[in-house]
Amino acid sequence: MFSPPAQGEDYTILQALVSVDMLVLFLATICGVGGTLTAIDNMGQIGQSLGYPPKSIKTFISLISIWNYAGRVTAGFASEAVLARYKFPRPLMLTLVLLLACVGHLLIAFGVPQSLYAASVVIGFCFGAQWPLLFAIISELFGLKYYSTLYNFGSVASPIGAYALNVRVAGYLYDVEAARQHGGTLDGAGDKTCIGVQCFKLAFLIITAATVAGALVSLLLVWRTRNFYRSDIYAKFRDAGK
Repeated sequence: MFSPPAQGEDYTILQALVSVDMLVLFLATICGVGGTLTAIDNMGQIGQSLGYPPKSIKTFISLISIWNYAGRVTAGFASEAVLARYKFPRPLMLTLVLLLACVGHLLIAFGVPQSLYAASVVIGFCFGAQWPLLFAIISELFGLKYYSTLYNFGSVASPIGAYALNVRVAGYLYDVEAARQHGGTLDGAGDKTCIGVQCFKLAFLIITAATVAGALVSLLLVWRTRNFYRSDIYAKFRDAGK
């Protein structure tokens, strides 16, 4: 279990799960997906707290869905194109996506007027872009023999990140601010609606910091896989077909 093959060869499930590469990838994904998913899940309340009309809030949700799809397609196609042509490592593409997501988080945190439209586009795009990169990296580093199991393990980053950043950070801080505005307590009865930039400001500053940390962690994976992505990672498939 602790003697894995070279990167790109078929790992066993246990070899992949205890590898440093998987741990780094998993941590980066928790930070990235957790942050963008928090923004998506709370977009209605974010729009309400910043004074947007219901029609605009529906528009934000539509923009997120459209750009989520665009992110998935773009990340898959673009990362493959630059990898084949320039040996641009896929983990570095993931780093760039995480840094781009920080722009959307900061727009929400500071409540820049009318910026939630742009934030919806950025958040939707980055949320979608992370998934094809995550699953492609897993298949390339750990092989395809147990890919279906490792694919689902990678998906676990979503609920973990959502719980940590959505429930424990954004949800808790929203309730604290709502209770402060209405002169109540967190567990007391009364209006729990929060109005103003302060409702999500601290939460999304924390989420931005977590996403930056995820980007820095992903740079460790870039460094660890630098020789692998400089090589011809598809050579074994061409050789097997001869």
